[in-house]
Amino acid sequence: MIQLFLITFVLLALAFAGIAIKILIKKDGKFAGTCASQSPFLNKDSEPCGFCGKLPDEQECKNPELAQQ
Repeated sequence: MIQLFLITFVLLALAFAGIAIKILIKKDGKFAGTCASQSPFLNKDSEPCGFCGKLPDEQECKNPELAQQ
């Protein structure tokens, strides 16, 4: 039982450390491509992105500053 707890704790700690390192390394701590409104599971009505205005069927971000990140 203790071994299972330790293994779980170590794996969770590694996951959090990996995310923290990624945030520290990324410019301004932002993840690229995190527009959740573009997910077909969340955007059933094909609404444009609330962040840049891109429609789900478009490939490129409409805001050039955001596309470079």
